[in-house]
Amino acid sequence: MLVLFNKPYGVLSQFTSDGGRWQTLAAYITIPNVYAAGRLDADSEGLLLLTDNGALQAAIAGPQSHVTKTYWAQVEGVADTSSMAQLKRGVTLNDGPAKAVKASLLDVTEPWPRDPPIRVRKSIPDSWIELCIDEGRNRQVRRMTAAVGLPTLRLIRVAVGPWRVEGLALGQLRTLSDDEAFAALRRKSRRQAAFL
Repeated sequence: MLVLFNKPYGVLSQFTSDGGRWQTLAAYITIPNVYAAGRLDADSEGLLLLTDNGALQAAIAGPQSHVTKTYWAQVEGVADTSSMAQLKRGVTLNDGPAKAVKASLLDVTEPWPRDPPIRVRKSIPDSWIELCIDEGRNRQVRRMTAAVGLPTLRLIRVAVGPWRVEGLALGQLRTLSDDEAFAALRRKSRRQAAFL
């Protein structure tokens, strides 16, 4: 089974507490024996996938997997085509180079209100960008945007491979069978291969 969950801000991508201030998935998901296929930090929001199938977990988030993850980032400062080009060319992080598969400017309003809201500085504008990556290092998107002078204020994962967060309210989930999930991954792989 594959669970698609729209994770709110302030929720850990695990079912047990770390003793800290964050909620866990247990507050939202009662399906037994499912585990996150990849992480989404507590201070990030959006699509989190969970599964009870080890092969499916490996296909989505294993070391050999190159399933893309798409994020909307609200950044401090004015993003422009030059900063998007720099993200696509690549930046150097403390754990090595990283580059976006895609990076583009977004003309969007807030997809949903965040609780608590982000800090707003009236003297500094902000903007939204879309960033697609095919790896998942710790806080990678935040570090990449900071490397081009655009610190991330809010981060929402809108897609993982063929699955998107649209249609899922905050805190809501939807389930797919293993067969449906593997078929979606195969279709996505064929479409990607056609562009290479």
